[in-house]
Amino acid sequence: QVQLVESGGGSVQSGGSLRLSCAASGYTYSRYCMGWFRQAPGKEREGVAHIDSDGVTTYADSAKGRFTISQDNAKNTLYLQMNSLKPEDTAMYYCAISPRPAYYSGDYYYTCPPPISALRAWGQGTLVTVSS
Repeated sequence: QVQLVESGGGSVQSGGSLRLSCAASGYTYSRYCMGWFRQAPGKEREGVAHIDSDGVTTYADSAKGRFTISQDNAKNTLYLQMNSLKPEDTAMYYCAISPRPAYYSGDYYYTCPPPISALRAWGQGTLVTVSS
């Protein structure tokens, strides 16, 4: 069973930095997509940054130039370095993983990230609060 455990959230002032970690275990995918999502109160969950098993990264426009996703394969840990944080970055941050391709409802998805419904496992989340 895949388990994802996030850590590193907290409260910072605008312009500050945080590094989130996601410890992964129990997965045996040779090819996968892992990433960070966030959900602010009253808003839908949105993708922030993703990395695949080849190390290819993608970022949401809101994260480009400020956030960096990375992975330590030896430690099975995913990271998100967040710099120049803004109040609008306040949200619960989740990590997720899917095999690649991801399978959902009869279809295979080769993109990274796949549709949210196709993601196989989620962590419990870590809260990031940015004050102005």
